[in-house]
Amino acid sequence: MKKYTIAALTILVATVALSIAATPDKDAMEAKEKSAWQAFKDKNADAFKALLDKDLRCVYPEGIQHLQNEMDDMQKWDMKSFEFSNFDMFSDEKDVIVTTYVVKIEGTYNGQDMSGTYNAGSVWKMENGKWLAIFHTNIKQAAASDAQKKE
Repeated sequence: MKKYTIAALTILVATVALSIAATPDKDAMEAKEKSAWQAFKDKNADAFKALLDKDLRCVYPEGIQHLQNEMDDMQKWDMKSFEFSNFDMFSDEKDVIVTTYVVKIEGTYNGQDMSGTYNAGSVWKMENGKWLAIFHTNIKQAAASDAQKKE
């Protein structure tokens, strides 16, 4: 009986250790998110695509996009800078992470100024030992109305 108890505890400890090791910490996940933005900003298609799942979906005010749309739009952006704040993440599953954050962007899309502050989020999934983005959204924050400013 003692052998079975020791074996069971060993397996439990190993399982917990593996699940903790498999999920990156908040700083590592923020770095991964920033690396995707940096690759996009730099128009580094190979580096950007390496972080994305082939079945990526994105939701923006303009519509729903797929991986190829993102790759095409990269060439239309002239992003001068981006800065994250309020980065957060959670995971209910060992192979899925949800991130949320605010990103301040300075840049243009097809010559139109798109600078502003956006609420953003991504879903990352572990596939074949790599974290890949499977979903992304960012929506420009609305300007506070006069009534909201007075409150």
